[in-house]
Amino acid sequence: MSHEDFPTDNQAVVTCGLPYANGDLHVGHLRTYVGGDVYARSLETLGQQTAFVSGSDMHGTPVAVNAEQEGVSPEEFALGYHEEYEATFPKFNVDFDNYGHTHDETNTELTQALVRELDERGYVYEKEIMVAYDPEDDQYLPDRYVEGTCPYCGEHARGDECDEGCQRHLEPGEIEDPVSTISGNPAEYHERTHKFFEVSEFADYLTEFLDRLEGTSNAQNQPREWIEQGLQDWCITRNMDWGIDYPSDEDAESGEKAGADEEDLVLYVWVDAPVEYIASTKQYSERVGAETFDWEQAWNAGEDAEPAGPDAGGEIVHVIGRDIIQHHTIFWPAMLRGSGHVEPRAVMASGFVTLGGKGFSTSRNRAVWADEYIDEGFHPDLLRYYLATNGSFQRDVDFSWDKFRERTNNELVGTVGNFLYRSLLFAYRNYDGAPADVDGASDEVESRINGAIDDFTAAVNDYSIRDVGDAVTHLAAFGNEYIQRNEPWQLVDDDPEEARQVIYDCVQLAKAIAVLFEPVAPEKCERIWAQLGESGSVHNTTVADALEAPDGGLAEPTELFEKIPEERVEELNEKLDARVAEATEGEADEETEESEEAEAADEESEPTMTDFEPLADERISFDDFEDLDIRVGRIESAEGIEGADKLVRLEVDIGAETRQIVAGLKQLHDIDDLEGQKVVVLANLEKAELFGVESNGMVLAAGDQADLLTTHGDAEPGTKVQ
Repeated sequence: MSHEDFPTDNQAVVTCGLPYANGDLHVGHLRTYVGGDVYARSLETLGQQTAFVSGSDMHGTPVAVNAEQEGVSPEEFALGYHEEYEATFPKFNVDFDNYGHTHDETNTELTQALVRELDERGYVYEKEIMVAYDPEDDQYLPDRYVEGTCPYCGEHARGDECDEGCQRHLEPGEIEDPVSTISGNPAEYHERTHKFFEVSEFADYLTEFLDRLEGTSNAQNQPREWIEQGLQDWCITRNMDWGIDYPSDEDAESGEKAGADEEDLVLYVWVDAPVEYIASTKQYSERVGAETFDWEQAWNAGEDAEPAGPDAGGEIVHVIGRDIIQHHTIFWPAMLRGSGHVEPRAVMASGFVTLGGKGFSTSRNRAVWADEYIDEGFHPDLLRYYLATNGSFQRDVDFSWDKFRERTNNELVGTVGNFLYRSLLFAYRNYDGAPADVDGASDEVESRINGAIDDFTAAVNDYSIRDVGDAVTHLAAFGNEYIQRNEPWQLVDDDPEEARQVIYDCVQLAKAIAVLFEPVAPEKCERIWAQLGESGSVHNTTVADALEAPDGGLAEPTELFEKIPEERVEELNEKLDARVAEATEGEADEETEESEEAEAADEESEPTMTDFEPLADERISFDDFEDLDIRVGRIESAEGIEGADKLVRLEVDIGAETRQIVAGLKQLHDIDDLEGQKVVVLANLEKAELFGVESNGMVLAAGDQADLLTTHGDAEPGTKVQ
């Protein structure tokens, strides 16, 4: 691993957290997998050699219990969902180089070899521990099937994790007042002998590791608190018969598959699950050949490196949900370090996805299911764009059909699609392609494409998939402004030579958009590529191709994106409401957040805490706050922007000057009433282009109704907010 800017000379491995083979996928699950796919494709667009891998998490108690309830074996049960996931991901253009599962032979062998290595290096020991037991049902209870009270924060918790409170990992026996979630019976704790991984020995290493870890700030900062509180050694075995057997010395010497000891110990699911990252990379290498991708070079530290040294091996990037940060920044790096493997270069931890401001509820069918989205006839790249660019990756994202329609219509149709169609159609009708006898793109357009490439590259190195998408939408907005400003339909008669230059520039911009937007909208960009008459596939292009001269000939272009009608969204919302009502019919639902009473609450009532988005996990320093230049402003004029459903162009007096600012207020405010209003403006925000109109600042507003922030007194325009 180099820690140099991408692209590097090393091989990169991008992984996604393994989906648990225990239920159907919904759009909330897809955020991580779409994010991982966008990031892996972006690396490849930079020219980085990359393997994108994942697999299904097959083991654990929930699989065993649910399989028993359905009358099938755990393997059959989990394989059914594994096959479903294998079929679902390609429907959303999530293109893994290898997608395996944790129960296959490769993962079993690599997991046992890694654990054996940890044992031989002295990082594993035996210890008597208390294990939950249901005396009434005569059943030992793995920690996931025990609930009680967290001993650290007092919140309700699972047996292995305080999922509703401090999110701390809990060792077996730590939870207070345990109850079996299977039977509801009070649980007892009995002594059993188990294997422990000595995580506490890696505290100093993990502190240094976090200092150099890249990715999202939540993954970098949250684990420090756990280290400061003191790391607990980690029980890595369970009393079950479903999982990977703990390797015995006899099996290692004979070369035979390890068998369970007398207590039927299997490895805890969080031991074998991350090893699937290595196993899946190995399977990819075996399929394509080590000369194409060498899994050992990517994952092994090398003979000259202190185990898992920071300068050895490949560039490992984990893309996960934020609920498994601890596993990927504490346990997994310690396992890698202790067994001589490469540490991760980066961990990208996504926020959660809510639905219309509330949590997904699979039991109440309150979800937009992955297959449902496809069955409704929407293109997968629309959802990819929404999930990838709707806020920073680590923030929670709210999905609603209304917001989905708004972003599709305004940004994909109105900005990207509008530029591509109007420019390529003009080129096709007037020149049959990119105009001939033009000496390359103009300096202005070449400079703007280079700027977009720089923005794209910076986004990849900042681990910001939102900025990857924004680099392209800003370029398309420039294209709309450029063609509108130059009016080639007038130049055809008045200045034919200049008309050819302008349209050539537009075709060059379209080619650049196809290359740079491919990670976000791969299927749509392949269609652009075909319309441009380019050879090969856009999936094999790199940023250098964005400035390569267009091939020349064009196919007759068609609209790339279609607007979603408002009545279509109303229909979808009605379907969702009907499903939720049917699923909850007859229930005495006391959970305010998801009850029918809460959903039908009077709009005039006071908001409760569940009405608000969750607070940010990370804090900023006072110095960071002082960097924000927030001013009082007064709106001098306001007018709608043609073709944009929401956007308004404002002239805002901020004291020293009057700024042009674009704001999404059209549908929420009477434009005629905006003139003269006091507002609060973020003045040092980077400039942006929306529908070809430059926006130089941001007007601050609260909530979905865009409640404009103002001042109580008579502060003059230009007054700084402190």
